[in-house]
Amino acid sequence: MKRLVLLVLLALPLCAVAQSDPGPDPKAPHTLRGVLLEQLKTTHNKKDWFVPVNTAVEGLTADQAKWTDGKGNHSVGQLANHLLFWDEHELARFKGEKPQAYNGNNDETFNDFDAKKWNETVKNLDAVLTDWEKAVEAADDQKLAAWASSIAHVGAHNAYHVGQIIFVRKEQGVWNPENGVK
Repeated sequence: MKRLVLLVLLALPLCAVAQSDPGPDPKAPHTLRGVLLEQLKTTHNKKDWFVPVNTAVEGLTADQAKWTDGKGNHSVGQLANHLLFWDEHELARFKGEKPQAYNGNNDETFNDFDAKKWNETVKNLDAVLTDWEKAVEAADDQKLAAWASSIAHVGAHNAYHVGQIIFVRKEQGVWNPENGVK
């Protein structure tokens, strides 16, 4: 009898947790296309669990974009340039086009940043992310299924580097915590 009472007492917290779990978000997408679009949009311009890239680079001057901490870490501009390169490269592949040349040296995708072209880099990054969303919207289900892992990696890669951009801005003292990260 004591064991039964002990078992019931141990199970009570589990019941409380089960009752308080609201389950999946009913507004969350329920298709592969919807999930991939959500990932792309939340790393582009839709604030959700984390800050999107458009917010992360918004309001930076070219001088601020080229700032580094002097410890070998990338600048915001270098990170944005890297994202632009890989998003364009993978989108070209997805569309069946020839991607821009890549010699295998990933450092060049960062170090090719030109502060004089900062505004153009921001504009082009926004454009390629918009193009990604349009391409996913237009793709047939078979192509989406074949490319799902790669598209998900594009979103994860973008989110990773957006986090770095915010960190660099915080280190530099040019991040407004009202934009989403305290």
